[in-house]
Amino acid sequence: MSFRTKYRVALLAALVAVITIGLSHRAMANDDLVHAVKGVVKSVDKDTKTMVVKTADGTEHTFKWTDKTATRGGKDVGDSVTEGSKVAVRYTEKGGEKTAVGVKDLGKDTEKVLQK
Repeated sequence: MSFRTKYRVALLAALVAVITIGLSHRAMANDDLVHAVKGVVKSVDKDTKTMVVKTADGTEHTFKWTDKTATRGGKDVGDSVTEGSKVAVRYTEKGGEKTAVGVKDLGKDTEKVLQK
């Protein structure tokens, strides 16, 4: 094999590697996006650390929470959110599993606005 052929093969291999790395990086970055949804809590399971939120269009979303999930007052999500609460949930999704990053109870804020 001549030097020119080896050079072309090496250049092609490097190009394929750069494209592959770029595409995989983009796919991983999409998993780190934070999404948001508002709705009413349909159920809370403290044992599995999951809750189901039903949005205005009738869609039900199941979220897991962790010890790092932010809530008002630093409480655990299972202690601060109850069935029937109006909430806003910020979450990430990876492999079809939604993990709550932050949960805000909108019920109390809504009452304050209505009283004014």
